[in-house]
Amino acid sequence: MKITIMNTSKHFIKAMLVIFSFVFFVNNLSAQSKLDKKTLLTIGDEKITVGEFMRVYNKNNTQTNLEEPSSIEDYLELYIDFKLKVKEAEDLKMDTAAAFKKELAGYRKQLAKPYFVDEKVNEDLLKEAYERKLQDVRASHILIMVDKDATPEDTLAAYNKIMKIREEIMNGKDFNEAAVEYSDDPSARDVEAIPGKQRARRGNKGDLGYFTVFNMVYPFETAAYNTPVGQVSQPVRTRYGYHLVYVTDKKPALGIVQVAHIFVGMPPNATAEDSAQRAEKINNIYKKIQEGMSFEDAVAQYSEDKGSAKNGGKLTPFSCNRVVPEFVEAVQQLDSGQISKPVQTPYGWHIIKLISRKTPGTFEEEAPGLKDRILKDSRSHKSEEAVINRIKKENRFKIYEKAKLALFAAIDTSVLYKEFVADSLEGFVKPVMRIGNKTYTQSDLAVYIEQNQKKQTNIDKDVYLEKLFQQFVNDKCLAYQDEHLEDDYPEFKALMQEYHDGILLFNLMDKKVWTKAVQDTAGLEAFFAANRDKYMWDERLDATIYYVKNKNDIDTVKKIILSNDNDGDIARILEEDSITSVRIVPGKFEKGDNKIIDKIEWKPGDFLQVDSDVDNTVIFVKIRNVLPPQQKELNEARGLATADYQEYLEKEWIKQLKAKYPKYPVVVNEEVLQQLLSEQQKK
Repeated sequence: MKITIMNTSKHFIKAMLVIFSFVFFVNNLSAQSKLDKKTLLTIGDEKITVGEFMRVYNKNNTQTNLEEPSSIEDYLELYIDFKLKVKEAEDLKMDTAAAFKKELAGYRKQLAKPYFVDEKVNEDLLKEAYERKLQDVRASHILIMVDKDATPEDTLAAYNKIMKIREEIMNGKDFNEAAVEYSDDPSARDVEAIPGKQRARRGNKGDLGYFTVFNMVYPFETAAYNTPVGQVSQPVRTRYGYHLVYVTDKKPALGIVQVAHIFVGMPPNATAEDSAQRAEKINNIYKKIQEGMSFEDAVAQYSEDKGSAKNGGKLTPFSCNRVVPEFVEAVQQLDSGQISKPVQTPYGWHIIKLISRKTPGTFEEEAPGLKDRILKDSRSHKSEEAVINRIKKENRFKIYEKAKLALFAAIDTSVLYKEFVADSLEGFVKPVMRIGNKTYTQSDLAVYIEQNQKKQTNIDKDVYLEKLFQQFVNDKCLAYQDEHLEDDYPEFKALMQEYHDGILLFNLMDKKVWTKAVQDTAGLEAFFAANRDKYMWDERLDATIYYVKNKNDIDTVKKIILSNDNDGDIARILEEDSITSVRIVPGKFEKGDNKIIDKIEWKPGDFLQVDSDVDNTVIFVKIRNVLPPQQKELNEARGLATADYQEYLEKEWIKQLKAKYPKYPVVVNEEVLQQLLSEQQKK
């Protein structure tokens, strides 16, 4: 295969290297063979096993079906050439260059990502999110606030308090009354009006209305979906504190709806008379609609929601968590275009018309959007937590609690002001953590704390240090896994070797062949002169094609063409006459270059008219001459000649590499090769 590599193509070639290697990575390796560990080939001091060779062979012969797979013997020759080039790059110290190391490290970082994701956890999260998206939940809660970084004593006090409240509820106390009495969520209680400062507001008694997946923090959401209707959950810890969740309803998902409404508001501190007047008004409006008045006319005349009234009463599309529960329940009873009876909410009265409703689609339709939401949500950390737990389990993880607490005791509150200096401590060398064969000392932890400390407010010093320690543990576990990927996963080691060799090969080929062929003008000219017979024109037609799109211009254009031999003069005259419907295509055409040229008879001096078979275009062809086969000039064959010159340079270079004995002695184990060939024939 001939490959012409110009500078603009380099990034494409590297991209293909990444793609091919990744395809190899994600596909299963070929079935194990009893020959895999036997040495097939030795180049210099490097021994290459059957398994190593066959991995590359199978990868490069199953990427596409564009050509027949190479035989093992043929491919072995190509593989030897490849390894010789890599050897040369290593001898030239190209693998020690800073740019090479940086590039390889960048690829490694990307390729290592799958090893730090628990696919099972992610799959379960996706299925869970979809199942929850299909259902809306209505729940009330009681909150006892406690900071996420509270001391163990404060945390325990908050827990005991909420357990006591739950016990009262289990013994018969009304949940809503308990929310008003105990909850630290201020929305549970009524707010009295303060003239000039705040309006009166009725408390929700803990009722949060309807919500669905991603509307609440994940632990709260999970408690709500896992608690049966009519029951109260065990205490649930979120970043806000402890919650009791009382589930009052579960419905099929409302989805995204758009409605229009007629609104009659209820004044603050409404009296019984006010309520009766408002109810009478909305009922009268509803009666007019029943008697034939259009919904839109009723909106324009009667709705007190002036913002939506300008738009036919239309509200912005919403989901269940954006409106009060009474509104959700009313909308769920409607079909598209249907109008509800008057509906009372805490804000007043509504008559609702359903315009559209989009319920959740199939799992396949919803999955992409759900994946994006999961990545941005706190639940995404579950995958990393699972990976860290696996790393701990597989590598004999241990914490030395006494040594850790001794270090904490020695660190003062300066750490809360980002002023702790690790060097201020002496003699702290005991181990605080072990993972696999690596032990981290108190000194290591102190340095980490210094590097990661941030200014803190309202947090206990020891709580903050424990937080930093957990961060230290997680970072070191992930780093340990990263350091041992090649040892623990042979397929990753093989992939990284491919990237290592592939990048080196690219850089070396660019230096020795591709760029040299482009820049070595004298060498290219000499090569072209020695091989001119390879670069020939077939018989060609020297002609000009004139495409005329406007039939009204045909006669005028024909006269201009016949009266002038020079295409430049013809173009100038057409422009002066404001004739813009003509496209002029001069050239020397081989068979296959142009379908019009292919269908006419090639006769010097002819002037032909051809009607288009696809539109109203009329085509004139002026034939000047028929040119016999002739040699191309370099400027006419530069691309093809450069590709051939690259191939020539590569072959000459390979000859030089193979001549470098004893530096690169190549020895094929013929006995193993024959065993491999025999094994392949049986498959």
